[in-house]
Amino acid sequence: MRIGELSRRTGVHERLLRYYEEQHLLHPERRPSGYREYRETDVDTVRRIRSLLAAGLSTTTIATILPCLREKEERLVPTCSDLLADLLTERKRITQAITDLQTSRSALDDVIAAAPADVAERAAASATAHTPAPATATTPPA
Repeated sequence: MRIGELSRRTGVHERLLRYYEEQHLLHPERRPSGYREYRETDVDTVRRIRSLLAAGLSTTTIATILPCLREKEERLVPTCSDLLADLLTERKRITQAITDLQTSRSALDDVIAAAPADVAERAAASATAHTPAPATATTPPA
């Protein structure tokens, strides 16, 4: 199938599919005309890539682990013995990033809480004025 069909079937923009190829995540064949030719299995591969990206993995990491994953009952299952150690390392990195973000948020909360009452009231009013109202069924699209 050509790139447009793969894009349609996976919901992934053609530009991203080309990027996945540049990152060695997809390996389409080339026709003599230069067009990319994707296999049926590439649909599942793109879904795996999207799932791993959503889990917080980089494309570099995905390129390393993708060959060692298969699907079983709609779950990704590692098939290489050393893959689990790599996944545990990635999990530790993500956990540390979450901890760092929580620390940053806590520090920001402390600064916000220290604001004088009049400053906090003006900020609250300003935030309310800049928050868009939720769209309703009768609201025409912008």
